[in-house]
Amino acid sequence: MAKIQGINAIDIGSSKITCLVTTPSQDGTKINVVGVATVPSRGVRKGQIVNIEECVGAITDCVESAERMAGVGVDSAYASISGEHIQSQNSHGLVAIREADEEISSEDVFRVIEAARAVSLPSSREIIHVLPSEFVVDSQRGIKDPTGMSGVRLETEAHLITGLTPAIKNVTRCVSELGVNVAGLVFTGLASAESVLTDTDKELGVILVDIGGGTSSVCIYLEGSCVYSAVIPVGAKKISDDIAIGLQVSVDSAEKIKHFVSKPKHERDEDDQKNADEIDLAKLGISEDVKKVSRKTITEGIIRPRLNEIFSLVGQVIKQSGFDGQTPAGVTLTGGGSLTVNCTEACRRVLQLPAKIGTPTGLSGMIEEISSPISATAVGLVLYGYKRKDEIPASGFKLSGMIKGIPGKQVTGKIIEFIKSFLP
Repeated sequence: MAKIQGINAIDIGSSKITCLVTTPSQDGTKINVVGVATVPSRGVRKGQIVNIEECVGAITDCVESAERMAGVGVDSAYASISGEHIQSQNSHGLVAIREADEEISSEDVFRVIEAARAVSLPSSREIIHVLPSEFVVDSQRGIKDPTGMSGVRLETEAHLITGLTPAIKNVTRCVSELGVNVAGLVFTGLASAESVLTDTDKELGVILVDIGGGTSSVCIYLEGSCVYSAVIPVGAKKISDDIAIGLQVSVDSAEKIKHFVSKPKHERDEDDQKNADEIDLAKLGISEDVKKVSRKTITEGIIRPRLNEIFSLVGQVIKQSGFDGQTPAGVTLTGGGSLTVNCTEACRRVLQLPAKIGTPTGLSGMIEEISSPISATAVGLVLYGYKRKDEIPASGFKLSGMIKGIPGKQVTGKIIEFIKSFLP
């Protein structure tokens, strides 16, 4: 198969694995999806890989299916990472401007971000993201891009997202086993935010809650930047488990019931609309002894308490962040769990904030299968990759790190061109 120079994504979730193959349009204005595949997840529990062999098998099935659809091979891809081990903290970086004319260069910006990265961490943790929220030039705050400004002192406030080294290595290993380079690991919440949040939401202040199968990721945005992130170890699978226990049916049957009761009214058939409260399980292909159940029993008695618990935990995260009351844009819900019946109502009721469902946008081409909150992370991985494609070439290493400290812009440019000549 021919290799493609687009950005690809592998979203490794607790309930499903999704692979997207994309290519830029000829004029470079659009990102076209040319291959998409989703398979049930294996070897992943609560966002973390618990069985390498099973996980590699599931990823292989998914990537090969996407490659067949696209007609090209996946050379490198951005992969998602989640799990309870994800933590975040805010950091401060400070450097002096060393150029004689005191003009801030991109090299100075790189140095101040590296200074913010220099925090004390346990040996078992490493930094996944350094996200500058603002720059400060000679005490002037609120600057988003200081390049070209004059000053002698450059500072930054940055948000660091960290993870356990073994968990990070496991994700990298599972993708590398296929012969696919990991272009970058991206926190699930951050990826989803790329695809579902608008610039206005981020500027006003918004809370993104991505309800996945095993975990729920939370990201808080203020003034356009991510300032807090966390993972809650409860996801939509717990709702299915509750239905299975409450009705004494299998988890697969419970999953079918959950999807059925979560269907919008306009998608229900005539019989279902007539008998609004009664659900005939035989019609759903469920062969257990239970024949008919009450819709209200499921939604109010089983699903509602679990949603209340999830949003109570989100409320605790918001309080811990210290940004309580600073998010007028409210909550944007995404991920497969956000499609659960009465999810937005439960969010509004528990958090006392406006809530809406976030649908991924930003890609074109074969988007029918990915125009749902379920695909928010996969779409976000692609958008994240395109935003940063100049930072990390196809070979997966950063040129900026190699040329750091070499004086003279012309020499730097020549070295970059020389290295690029060896890249595929």
